[in-house]
Amino acid sequence: MINVIGLGYIGLPTALMMASHGVEVIGTDYNKELVATLQSGHTTFKEDGLDDLFQDALKAGIRFTTEYQVTDTYIVSVPTPYDKFSKKVDPCYVVAAVKDVLKVAPANAILVIESTVSPGTIEKSIRPVLNEENRTDINLVHAPERIIPGNMVYELLHNNRTIGADNRQIGEKIAKYYSSFCKGEIVVTDIKTAEMTKVVENTFRAVNIAFANEIAKICRHDNMDVYEIIRICNMHPRVNILQPGPGVGGHCISVDPWFLVGDYPSLAKVIDESMKTNDGMPDFVLNRIYEIMKENGMSDISRVGLYGLTYKENVDDMRESPTLQLLESQERHLGTGLKVYDPYITKEVVKNQYYSLDSFLNDVDFVVIMVKHNEIKDNMQKLMGKIVLDCHNICDLPGVYHI
Repeated sequence: MINVIGLGYIGLPTALMMASHGVEVIGTDYNKELVATLQSGHTTFKEDGLDDLFQDALKAGIRFTTEYQVTDTYIVSVPTPYDKFSKKVDPCYVVAAVKDVLKVAPANAILVIESTVSPGTIEKSIRPVLNEENRTDINLVHAPERIIPGNMVYELLHNNRTIGADNRQIGEKIAKYYSSFCKGEIVVTDIKTAEMTKVVENTFRAVNIAFANEIAKICRHDNMDVYEIIRICNMHPRVNILQPGPGVGGHCISVDPWFLVGDYPSLAKVIDESMKTNDGMPDFVLNRIYEIMKENGMSDISRVGLYGLTYKENVDDMRESPTLQLLESQERHLGTGLKVYDPYITKEVVKNQYYSLDSFLNDVDFVVIMVKHNEIKDNMQKLMGKIVLDCHNICDLPGVYHI
């Protein structure tokens, strides 16, 4: 039996997937309300295919509790924030979970860390806990998650996986659990290599996004069409430039690369500058809003609306959202008044938040498309006659502004 610790965006789908493929699973989370929701037969966030997977897992006998279980295998999937000053990973949640596991884990149990950490974190922060508790009998494994909100179920099934372990046999044993559902290749390696590969994957993507964003800033400076330039460049067989955007959110691309900057500050120069570029995009968009308002003789910020609160399209995940970053920046500059709407966010999280697209559009003259939800793509005609700043190049109405 596997005890999955942490039933958030990664832990819950992992637990459900294993349970629905014949593995006995009990999910544990300290959040009593979350556990009660799952026990009542409801999922805790929106995701394509998740409800069906949940029902399959329930039929297979998955259980949810706030209690840690006595078993031979644990999967820890809790958040790993980073210190915004030092840029280093903060493993406090992982360490706390490990300490709780050790209170009940029998001898020779396997402890799998799924949470993304920087290279060496398990050696520096987790192994000392085992030594302090005199639990060197515990087998440590790192199996970093590789899924993205909006496509979780498919990616759990099809993405390749990396298993890092001290002992090859233990690594192969854990690989068999993942192979119960994973159709991708599963590579077994050492722990530090597994830590590094996950961080490097997300860093690669962050650097490439930063390149596109920097090109967008250069093109804006000299009034060039960045989208046409990227389109032409991408006709070259060895060029594949990404599309610029209003910023980077989520808990992977916007966070993981900072782990390398924090741990290797004198070496990770390109990564550092790339992250600064991406982090600066919400401010860049805020400045574009100011420029466009000035160009159109607008002075009332309350007539400007931000479409989208989530960090990517068609999900309800707001972690590190560019829109939230933009609003925070505006507040730091003592400004307020921007209206906000997102079809996926039904609870109030910011001031001046709307819950209906039509009501939102009725109260604004200037719309900033921060997220390319299908809803706005299907309702572009409703933006006719409004000033539009399209941060994703999805609106073909005349007179549209871009970043």
